[in-house]
Amino acid sequence: MYSNSLIELDRAHLIHPVASYRGHEKLGVRVLASAKGATVTDASGKQLIDGFAGLWCVNAGYGHESIVEAAARQMRELPYATAYFGLGSEPAIRLAGELADRAPGDLNHVYFTLGGSDAVDSTIRFTRYYWHARGQPQRDQFISVEQGYHGSSTVGAGLTALPAFHAGFGVPFDWQHKIPSHYAYRNPVGDNPQAIIDASLAALKSKVEAIGPERVAAFYVEPIQGSGGVLVPPKGWMKAMREFCRAHDILFVADEVITGFGRTGPLFACSEDEVVPDFMTTAKGLTSGYVPMGAVLMADHVYQTIAEGAGAAAVGHGYTYSAHPVSAAVGLEVLKLYENGLLENGVRAGARLMHGLESLRDHPLVGDVRGRGMLAAVELVVDKVNKTPLPASAEPARRIFDRAWENGLVIRAFGNGVLGYAPPLCCTETEIDAIVERTRTTLDETLEDPDVRRALQA
Repeated sequence: MYSNSLIELDRAHLIHPVASYRGHEKLGVRVLASAKGATVTDASGKQLIDGFAGLWCVNAGYGHESIVEAAARQMRELPYATAYFGLGSEPAIRLAGELADRAPGDLNHVYFTLGGSDAVDSTIRFTRYYWHARGQPQRDQFISVEQGYHGSSTVGAGLTALPAFHAGFGVPFDWQHKIPSHYAYRNPVGDNPQAIIDASLAALKSKVEAIGPERVAAFYVEPIQGSGGVLVPPKGWMKAMREFCRAHDILFVADEVITGFGRTGPLFACSEDEVVPDFMTTAKGLTSGYVPMGAVLMADHVYQTIAEGAGAAAVGHGYTYSAHPVSAAVGLEVLKLYENGLLENGVRAGARLMHGLESLRDHPLVGDVRGRGMLAAVELVVDKVNKTPLPASAEPARRIFDRAWENGLVIRAFGNGVLGYAPPLCCTETEIDAIVERTRTTLDETLEDPDVRRALQA
C-alpha cells in the first residue's frame, strides 16, 4: 500500500482536473503505479481493466516498448526544436504528411498543439482570421451543440455545452450559441432517425436566422458526443449538418479529439460519416496518451485564404511546443501500431463490446445502450417507461465508479447515471467479456443501493 505521506502530499498540493476540491481532500487520491496492455495496477497492487483508456486516450494500450524507444531515441537526438523562425524537425514534418495523407478530402495542412483544448482554441483564431481575410469581419458568431464538449480552456469551454464547465466561469460568451443535441434516447421528436435529422436541421436554420446569416462564422460538432454521455447521432446526421453549413457558407468544424484514431473503427470517424470538414481537431489517440499532442487539420481553401490574406505578414498564432519532435516521433510510431493490426483488432473488439453491453438491456436499471466501435455508453434509469434517471442522492458518479473499481474495472461514471466505455484497441476477447461481466456485477450492486431502491419503489 502506498504511504499516507503521498496521499497527504497530493491533498496539500496537486489540483485535480474537474474535481470537487473539498470532496477530493476528504476521499484522497488513488495512485496508479504501472500498466500493461489494457490493465492498470494501483500502488497497492490491485489490477483493473481500464475500460476507459485513461481519459479516452490510450487507444493503443499501455506498455508498447516501440513507443518508449521512439521517444527515447528522439530525446537523445533532438529533444526540442521550435517551429518558429522557419525551423522544424523531421518527425513533425513527417507526421504532418502522414496525417494529411490519411485525413478525409483536402485536409492537407496540419497545425500541431499540445492537446484538444488548444486545438479547438486554434480553430477559433484561424476562423476569425479566415473571415477577416475574406473581408467579412462581421462573421464573429459561433454555434455548437448542447451536451457537446470542446475543451475546458477559457474560450473552448464556452463552446462546450455542459453546465459544470460554465458554472462560476462566466461562459459561454455572448457570441457562442447552442442548438439542441440529437440525443436519440431523450429527443422530444422521438428516436426516428430522419425525424431527429430534420429537427436538428430546423434548429440550426432557426439559430442562423436569429443570429443573422451574415454573422455566423462556424459550426462545431463531435461525430459522437463524448463527455455529454456518448451520444451517437443517427446515420446521415453529420452529413446533413455539413451540407447545410456548406450551403450557407458556414465553416464546419469536426471535433475528433475523442473519436479519432480508431475509437469508432476507422482512423477518423468523419471518413465513416462521409464528411470532409473545413477543420478537424484531434488529440488523445494521436499519441495514445503517451505524451501530450493535438492537431488541427485545415482544408486547402481555408489555408489558402489565410495565406493570401496575410501576404508577407506573419499569422500571429503560435505555441512554444507546437510540432514538438518527441511528441511527433511518438505519433509516428503509434500510427504504425494502429495500421499494423490495432485498428482491425479494435473493430472486432468493438463489435464484441457492443454485443456484450446489449446483453445488459434486461437489467432492471438499464434504459439505453449505445455506441460505435470502442466507444459506448449504458444509461441507467429507475423507470424504463418514463426514463427516470437515477436520483442525485445515489451519487452515481462517485458510487458507481467506486463499485466498478472494487470489481476490477475502470469506467467513466457520469453524474446523470450514464456509464462510459472507451477501452484500448488492444483488448482481447477475454478482457472485453470481463468488462461486460464486471459491469453487470456493478449494476447488481447499484440495484441494492438504498437510494436507488427507494427511487425504484416510488
